[in-house]
Amino acid sequence: MADIEDREWRLIREDVRPGPLNMALDEIAAETAAAGGPRTVRVYRWEPATLSLGYRQEPATVDWEFCDREGISVTRRPTGGGGIYHDNHGDISYSIVAPAAELPGDLMDTYELLCEPLFDGFDRLDVPVSFASEDRPSIHEPACYLRALHPAHDVVAADGRKISGNAQYRRRDSVIQHGSVLFDRATERHLSCFADGPSAERFDERVTNVREQASVGRERAVRTFENALADWVDAEVGTWTDDELDRARERAREKFASDAWNHDREDPTAARDAADREESTE
Repeated sequence: MADIEDREWRLIREDVRPGPLNMALDEIAAETAAAGGPRTVRVYRWEPATLSLGYRQEPATVDWEFCDREGISVTRRPTGGGGIYHDNHGDISYSIVAPAAELPGDLMDTYELLCEPLFDGFDRLDVPVSFASEDRPSIHEPACYLRALHPAHDVVAADGRKISGNAQYRRRDSVIQHGSVLFDRATERHLSCFADGPSAERFDERVTNVREQASVGRERAVRTFENALADWVDAEVGTWTDDELDRARERAREKFASDAWNHDREDPTAARDAADREESTE
């Protein structure tokens, strides 16, 4: 494993994208890193507000009529877990993308390493966090923030309530870790995205947010997490290339906005990608 801070990293400051495009940009960043381009740390925002489904989540758990009526986009993540409502004010999302060869081979070792800047960001905001100290049972399995708390990977505030959901997946030659930090309360809209959600009181017993833990504005919180990510790997502020944006828009349209992916968990681009891999080895 290489020293990751010795590589070329770019920070992409918070940009505002639709949900399918945010997921597509993670994949394109992974392809860029695997091809020898810069590794990426980024902070991003969802516009319109989006419900991102866990990879294996059943569509029947979603209140599609509510999401459609309220203008809430729905897309499926390549990572597991339950659904997360990404409010365009109350959510701060990030991702870290690097070649797999430069990271530990063990999933949990990599996860803990890539959580370091997340924990640093909370520390700079004077919000004490840690991995959960003990298991806690599930309240509502379809919702990521209400699934069983696990000491190995769930990030909680000092009062034991979950404040950030994070997940990781490995592509052929690269690793993507992305996560959601709850900045502000949006409990009712969050729960209304699910077909049979629990009460708001039960949600608030398990879940907290940055605003509840510290008196900081959203802009400061965003800048803090951006700076923590950049300092962690000595990243330079960068941008997406025109080619990356073009490819990401195509990927979003073909995959992350498609019914095949979001309803049936079928990747419409998989066959073409496999053919491209075969061609590249000849």
